[in-house]
Amino acid sequence: MKQVFPLSIQSGMSQSGSYILMLCEPVSGLQIPIFIGAHEAEGILLAKETVKTRRPMTHELMAHIMNDYGLTIKEVTIDNVMEGIFYATIHMTDGFNEKHFDSRTSDAITLALHCDCPIMVADDVLEETGVKMEAAVSLFADNDDPRHEIARLEEDLRLCEEREEYEKAAEIQKQIEQLKEKQ
Repeated sequence: MKQVFPLSIQSGMSQSGSYILMLCEPVSGLQIPIFIGAHEAEGILLAKETVKTRRPMTHELMAHIMNDYGLTIKEVTIDNVMEGIFYATIHMTDGFNEKHFDSRTSDAITLALHCDCPIMVADDVLEETGVKMEAAVSLFADNDDPRHEIARLEEDLRLCEEREEYEKAAEIQKQIEQLKEKQ
């Protein structure tokens, strides 16, 4: 098992509302692209940036319940990939007993970020799905096409508006307008 870290979330090119979560294994430089939905992307971004929401998100609620009952997550593992679907396990303990829970990978990662625990990936999954950094950029981002940057900025803008960060939102809106003028 190797530890990985969320590197970025990019807008998916194949269908609207899809995103690509890039996990990075820093020693090898390999990145693992995982396709996720819009809600999952938002949860991961909020957890990664430790943004507090007005009301608890599902993962925040789970973390609070676990904490109140003395449960901790030791780690989450991405154990397998079959037909492009990643399989994850959440490893919990109450200090005496360990339990292992099957989970969607995006949920496990979001919970790991909320609970500040390691995200591990099986060596064979890393070998099968990992791509070198330069290859990942060329696969998932067409740097000459401003539409991809606009989509990413529009998602950032939406999050800023939800968080009521209006000054930052205004700056992002200016960037979007400048990119649209270049099209």
